[in-house]
Amino acid sequence: MNYLRTAILLAGLTALFMGVGYLIGGAGGAVIAFLVAAGMNVASYWNADKLVLAMHDAHEVDETTAPELVHLVQDLARRAGLPMPRVYLMDNPQPNAFATGRNPEHAAVAATTGLLQMLSREEIAGVIAHELAHVRNHDTLTMTITATIAGAISMLAQFGLFFGGSRDNNSGLGVIGTLAMVILAPIAAMIVQMAISRTREYAADELGARTTGRPDALASALAKISAAAQTIENPSAERTPATAHLFIVNPLTGQRMDNLFSTHPSTENRLAALERLAAEIGSGGYGPRPSAPAYPGRPAGPWGSPGGRGENRGPWG
Repeated sequence: MNYLRTAILLAGLTALFMGVGYLIGGAGGAVIAFLVAAGMNVASYWNADKLVLAMHDAHEVDETTAPELVHLVQDLARRAGLPMPRVYLMDNPQPNAFATGRNPEHAAVAATTGLLQMLSREEIAGVIAHELAHVRNHDTLTMTITATIAGAISMLAQFGLFFGGSRDNNSGLGVIGTLAMVILAPIAAMIVQMAISRTREYAADELGARTTGRPDALASALAKISAAAQTIENPSAERTPATAHLFIVNPLTGQRMDNLFSTHPSTENRLAALERLAAEIGSGGYGPRPSAPAYPGRPAGPWGSPGGRGENRGPWG
């Protein structure tokens, strides 16, 4: 049923894209929009993960450049029964993360440097496990394609504003229709994104928490990320707001939208669900790995010794 609903919602996004094309170019515009949407879906299947990672300036890391992070992802992927995904870092002060890829065999997990700096190891494990849950549930392809089409709808609506609709719509009603399209089409796309994303976040929270055995750690991470996201700007997300639903917490600062229009469930509701899960399964034990001793007088954080002196450069190199 979940896959059927997702297919219906993606069909709705495609229909919306065609509707915008019709308002711009009539029946011919609708046909062209359909062909473009079909081509985008095919291209997104193969390349959307690369495009999203590039949009957020993510660079791939390995055991040499980010050993602690890569080992953590390895441990969690093994627990989740998944192939090892590619691991990326975004040089971004806001703590956040997302997963992408067309299937578990071609998945990638991306975290910001802010996430590694502000959260404990157990909290980071909860975040990574949440993202791996999206991979296991095959959410990543759907959410990435959704981001691609929703972004295209917004751009097409702006294009329609400049060109004033189809040749058949030169009356005042045509102008009104074009303005309505510019305003309503991106909102409709956002609502479809919300419908696709919300239930998947709850499911990923639960599966991720069960993977680590620490619902409390994921809850603590969500609370910290949500608070930080309101004050710390995520520049790449602000440039590409159509990708906001990919992140574990809405990365857009100053976007205090009503719950009806949020692509994420409220953090309070997610914390309540995790609290109930913690009462059900108890607190397990995703124990920390041994870490190298810190430099005297300086906090080690979850990754052992801080970098900068050539001995241990930290997880992001």
